[in-house]
Amino acid sequence: MKPLKIAVMGAGLIGRRHAERVMSEPGTLLSAVIDPSPVGRDFAGNAGIQWYGSFQDIGAEDRPDGVIVATPNQLHVENAMEVIAAGIPVLIEKPIADDVDAAAALVAAGESAGIPLLVGHHRRHNPMIQAAKQIVDGGGLGRILAVHGTFWVAKPDDYFDIPWRREAGAGPIFVNLIHDVDLFRFLFGEVEAVHAMESHAVRHHPVEDTAVVSLRFANGVLATLTGSDAVAAPWSWEATTGENPAFPRYAGHCYQIGGTKGSLGIPDLTLWTATSKPDWLEPLAEERVAYEAADPLCRQLSHFCDVIRGQAAPLVSGREGLATLRVVEAIKRSARSGQMIHLSDAGASADPQKV
Repeated sequence: MKPLKIAVMGAGLIGRRHAERVMSEPGTLLSAVIDPSPVGRDFAGNAGIQWYGSFQDIGAEDRPDGVIVATPNQLHVENAMEVIAAGIPVLIEKPIADDVDAAAALVAAGESAGIPLLVGHHRRHNPMIQAAKQIVDGGGLGRILAVHGTFWVAKPDDYFDIPWRREAGAGPIFVNLIHDVDLFRFLFGEVEAVHAMESHAVRHHPVEDTAVVSLRFANGVLATLTGSDAVAAPWSWEATTGENPAFPRYAGHCYQIGGTKGSLGIPDLTLWTATSKPDWLEPLAEERVAYEAADPLCRQLSHFCDVIRGQAAPLVSGREGLATLRVVEAIKRSARSGQMIHLSDAGASADPQKV
């Protein structure tokens, strides 16, 4: 089968990770790196890949079969619109946009043009999460009542030398907790209401460094999610899963899921269940659920290729990315106002059919 030509737009941290996987994935060819910065030019040169300062600079002879957009959050819509206008399938990094209405316009454009639009919530492709969903959906935990997620990391000062990371549309809620919100939606369904607080007391940037979020799901599940990029701690997806080898790995949980019959820890998939009728004085049975590990970014890329070839529908479509963004934007609204935000009242204009 002829290799698919994939171009990567953006040569930052995540863009380079995407590019590396395209170069190593059987059946794909990294056709171009698109980034106006010297960093992008040098990365392409060192990799022996064609470099372009903008998408519009690509000639017909170098037209890619698909484009991965990994530019700063604030440029996602503008860049993805260019790709859709060219009739090329696009995988856009999360968040789909930094604004719900702009995201809705992007989704509408993709659907109107009939061009596949995927959103890079790559953790859904992790076999561990697929196994966790089977456990949750299978009813072994009974009725899910409570969920907790933790994202505590300490980002170094030089992380913020890149200006957009200090500006509106960045911050751990948009950059990091959006992953957790998306996985919570994937595992537990749609969010009905949120209540949040945030603080920027450590760095005093316009964006937060710490946030606490409560979520109520339509099925009655209650969840809490705490996040900070200024806490030295081993409790986060990055630190506990080993998904990205650049991070030190520690034992522990980033998520805890509690039901009437049992509970589940993620990422080690330790399953605790009552051996008879649940009783806090009776011991629980412990089981480690097995799964076959795989790089979710590679699985996401393989899935993108299947979508380009017309062999699959997007696992995380533009509409899914929009739905997750609506929750994240509601979290930001709640943090600013101090009020609980009901999703039925938030972002009504974010329905692509109404744009």
